[in-house]
Amino acid sequence: MKRFWLILLSLGLVMAFSVSAWAVDVKFSGSYYAAGVYLDKTNFKKDSGSDGISTAFYYQRLRVRTDFIVAPGLMLITRFDAMKRAWGAPRTSPGTALDSQSAGTTDENENIAFDLAYINYESPIGLFRVGYMIDLAWGTVFMDSSVPKGKVAWSNTTGPWNYGLQIVKSTDNSYTAKNTAITTTDADNDKYCASIKYSWNGGEAGLLAAMYRDAANRPATSATPNSYDMFYGLLPYAIAQIGPVKVQVEVDYFWGNSLKYDNPSFGSDVKLDALAAFLDATADFGMFYAGGTFAYVSGDDPTTTDRAEGFAGVVNGGKDWDPCLLLFNNDRTYWAGAIAGYGTTTNSGPMYNTWFFQGRGGIRPCAALDIMASVSYAIADKKPLGVLNSVYGTEIDVTATYKITNNLSYMLGVGYLLTGDYYKADTLNSVKDDYLVINKLTLTF
Repeated sequence: MKRFWLILLSLGLVMAFSVSAWAVDVKFSGSYYAAGVYLDKTNFKKDSGSDGISTAFYYQRLRVRTDFIVAPGLMLITRFDAMKRAWGAPRTSPGTALDSQSAGTTDENENIAFDLAYINYESPIGLFRVGYMIDLAWGTVFMDSSVPKGKVAWSNTTGPWNYGLQIVKSTDNSYTAKNTAITTTDADNDKYCASIKYSWNGGEAGLLAAMYRDAANRPATSATPNSYDMFYGLLPYAIAQIGPVKVQVEVDYFWGNSLKYDNPSFGSDVKLDALAAFLDATADFGMFYAGGTFAYVSGDDPTTTDRAEGFAGVVNGGKDWDPCLLLFNNDRTYWAGAIAGYGTTTNSGPMYNTWFFQGRGGIRPCAALDIMASVSYAIADKKPLGVLNSVYGTEIDVTATYKITNNLSYMLGVGYLLTGDYYKADTLNSVKDDYLVINKLTLTF
């Protein structure tokens, strides 16, 4: 009997190893960072009786991407963030509000939250992607936020040309088993995009056209009168390497309705007419480099109630772009919060309502070390009601990044802000300068 089972087992093994395998190759990539920050003051107020305290803490994030290669040209791509938290700090209470940088909630990100899960299929008629993937990333880094959204995307490349179409689901208010309070239809927030891009040796240029349709507040009530929005955007950009100089330019224009009332008794419609622009040039001479940045994001004029020249939730500098260590820094805002002045004035990322100018220069004394210094100046495009001055201030930043290995780097930075009178709101108040020290260890794999 033992001989029989031995022969049967052997035949089974032979048959198993003879069958074609359904193989799946798996590739991992990602990053981990641990950082420590000291912020001298958490608001700009001086001699107010509620001057901001200083704060110092450590924080970290692990990000892992997994590519499941099912067959040539067919992949399932996933990504999660884990232990995105300040060391030893109180944990966030469970809730349903999404993290500003994730498809998960803040408390989920403090443990583990999946952001991406989509099919990537290279078909004979183009590349199809379906699922949760990165949205709000186009052209230059300016105005990019890289937020995960559910969408269907198609693109195709013909010679130097690339074409693309996307349908993006930002908010869904359909009746479901988890959303039984819905009493109406057609109350979603969607986006539709078409793009074209041309690439050449040393550069690329493209145009994205988008239609935004937000009906998330239907049906209209006196409490939530914004029942329907529809506006449009054109986002052209160009990136070119001209000798040692890299030039980047992007212009983003939006128009339509930022507020529309189905019931005229609730109020008058508000027309949208907003603009953002970005110009950056960097000359790299090996050991030395120098460059400058100009950026503009239109702000809303408080005297024109029937027109919105600024739209902070859509028209801004983006969460991927941190031009300074203090001013408009998204990472600092996420971990340490906004820095408030008097009245309604506050500084946070992303950039909004701003004329921004920066000059910078750097040196690489050895291949592993990069030292950079910058001087930035920013003023408000429009002054809110009650604010008498438009100057945000002048910031001086110095950073040094040392590449310990090919995958491990350490950054040390100091930023000092000469706080402008914008944060006084009026002339009776006083503000003080602020500074920040940060060090950050980053591992990529």
